[in-house]
Amino acid sequence: MIVVMKAGAEAEKCEAVMREIARLGYKPHPIVGVERTVIAAVGDERGKAALQALEGLPGVEKVVPILKPYKLASRLEHRERTVITVQGVAIGGPEVVVMAGPCTVESYEQVYETAVAVKAAGARILRGGAFKPRTSPYSFQGLEEVGLRILQQVGKELGLPIVTECMNPEDAELVAAYADIIQIGARNVQNFSLLKRVGRLDVPVLLKRGMSTTIEELLLSAEYILSAGNPRVILCERGIRTFEKATRNTLDLSAVPVLHAETHLPVIVDPSHATGHWQYVTPMAKAAIAAGADGLLVEVHPHPAQALCDGPQSLKPATFCAMMRELAPVARAVGRQL
Repeated sequence: MIVVMKAGAEAEKCEAVMREIARLGYKPHPIVGVERTVIAAVGDERGKAALQALEGLPGVEKVVPILKPYKLASRLEHRERTVITVQGVAIGGPEVVVMAGPCTVESYEQVYETAVAVKAAGARILRGGAFKPRTSPYSFQGLEEVGLRILQQVGKELGLPIVTECMNPEDAELVAAYADIIQIGARNVQNFSLLKRVGRLDVPVLLKRGMSTTIEELLLSAEYILSAGNPRVILCERGIRTFEKATRNTLDLSAVPVLHAETHLPVIVDPSHATGHWQYVTPMAKAAIAAGADGLLVEVHPHPAQALCDGPQSLKPATFCAMMRELAPVARAVGRQL
């Protein structure tokens, strides 16, 4: 249920409604809009009839049943798009935010060289993996905390926020101590223990769609994070598994406008993991912006042939710079900017 407060309702009336929601056994989640506040009552659907009586409280305009299973992520009563600001970088606003960097952290020199190049080309956030989920147990698994230290050091030196992946609930606090944005990868989109753990942290979360995850399932995973108390969630489309083998995954760009219709959360696209081939990254990045993406997550490596992870899909710095120049007019054409 969503409790819609009257325009200009005083803070004490909102607090009284939240106390009553809690007394009825539900968890209140206030959503403060430009004109009014709405309060989501999250809990067991079987007792929602009792919440209808909240319409009699002072300051309440109406109580609305939510038909979507994802209440906090829904746009039903949260009409304004959420903008998430990280060190002055606004994700979900007029600017298309590009996050770029190596798939995995290999050394300080590698990360620094890449970061200098992507920042000069216009990237606003540095990406890099310290913990790597690999299909084979014999593949490089990442530098772990050493990698986190390298990312943080380079980010501070160049003034770039960093985004990096957390794989296990027990590592959430460790990653949060270094990262400006915590990434939940495609393989962990339904790791509900991890989702609840990062939901209790005061760090934005970039949630990737799973390779076999429906849009509803993605939004329900976001709901886990939101309902745990963390309102700063960024959704990422990174391709789904189909019968096609020409690309690593099939990039579902229709998910971008669908998600914008369903949720107020920012939506970005990862064309690198979606295609698996560097030649296709730029065309898919252009298409993602045209579809309405709020940002891009792109892999860049100074020497892709020597990369320890995902070299074939990584752009060289010069190619990334050329891509950024080509993206600018596409962004302007849809009323955005890089």
